[in-house]
Amino acid sequence: MTAPAPSASPASRTLPLVEISGAPRDRGRQYGEAVRPQLRAAMAYYEEAFGRSAALTWAQVTARAARWQQPVEAYAPDLLQEMRGIAEGAGVDLLDVLALNARGEVLYDNSFADMEESPGPASEERAEGCTSFAAFGPASGDGHVWAGQNWDWRAAAGDTVVMLRIVQPPAPTLIMQVEAGQVGRQGANSAGIALNANGLGGRFSSAIGLPQTVVRRSVLDQPAITDALDVLCRTRAHIASNALLTCREGFAVDLETTPAGHGWLHATDGLLVHGNHYQAGVPRALAADYRPLSPDSLVRVPRAEQGLAALRGSTGPDESRKLIKQAMSDHLGHPESLCTHPDPRRPAVEHWATLVSSCVDLTTGDYHVTAGTPCDRDYQHLPWNLYDGPYGDAATAGRPA
Repeated sequence: MTAPAPSASPASRTLPLVEISGAPRDRGRQYGEAVRPQLRAAMAYYEEAFGRSAALTWAQVTARAARWQQPVEAYAPDLLQEMRGIAEGAGVDLLDVLALNARGEVLYDNSFADMEESPGPASEERAEGCTSFAAFGPASGDGHVWAGQNWDWRAAAGDTVVMLRIVQPPAPTLIMQVEAGQVGRQGANSAGIALNANGLGGRFSSAIGLPQTVVRRSVLDQPAITDALDVLCRTRAHIASNALLTCREGFAVDLETTPAGHGWLHATDGLLVHGNHYQAGVPRALAADYRPLSPDSLVRVPRAEQGLAALRGSTGPDESRKLIKQAMSDHLGHPESLCTHPDPRRPAVEHWATLVSSCVDLTTGDYHVTAGTPCDRDYQHLPWNLYDGPYGDAATAGRPA
């Protein structure tokens, strides 16, 4: 099901809500039918964006995306079935949906130079911007476990974002913020595990790995933090990405995952923040000439740490959410700030913005998001609770009566 269309007023705009259930292909059909306008808008935008950044037509993009069909089917056949259902529900081709799920992999791929129709690898561009956080223990004055992020990406993609709830027993129930048609991105599950993710950039070998949407969905499908870590450590993703895992028991770990190896970080006094540069160490494959693809990340991370330090004095969840909103609304370096706004110096197709600011209370299961920049709108409290699903019973003691 899907909620009514969002308001035209930015301050009151909310994200569409889509809930799906059943077998993988049935879930996909429900999803595709619910997001048909947003999915087609996403295809139109990426056709323009790929044409500008890589001189590729949409037909060439989908042809390149086809190489991920077999790896996805081998690793997660249920997710390929879900994609088939999405395509059927939206009235598009499977490769259109696969391309939306592998947009980053196509953009950062090094292995197409010998394809006859190819103009060569796309030029290097900034990594998908995000600032993720986890706060618990001494970093959380109210005693709750908090996780969230500012998801910064192409501003035009904002109209394609939906909140997706997937009921898939016996696996955990998921809540995620995704671009229409994607099977995974960032979110949390009924086992009390949150995944927040950040692009890292850098080009690696041409060996085929899994798309990030498939990896992230597989992480959130797990019932325990160790199982989620196992997915990240034992699968080979195609491009580099950062994964910040937080669990309701009061623990967080950050993995900088790359096709050439991983680095990791743990929280300091209960606070862990990550951006779009390598913080655990630059991979050897990139070390010789590495430069951050998102230099503003060097500002965003310490500013988020400074702002979130105020959580230590919080006396309750309502105050905590206000403090998180305040921290994630920081404008130092505007427009490429923690709260990101379009840069008028760039063409419209290259405008970036914070598409969603998320704030998840893993203690109570309350999920809050903004439909755009957090500085000028309030958090939308989703009608779904994380713990209304398999594995949620263990958390009910932390929920209000």
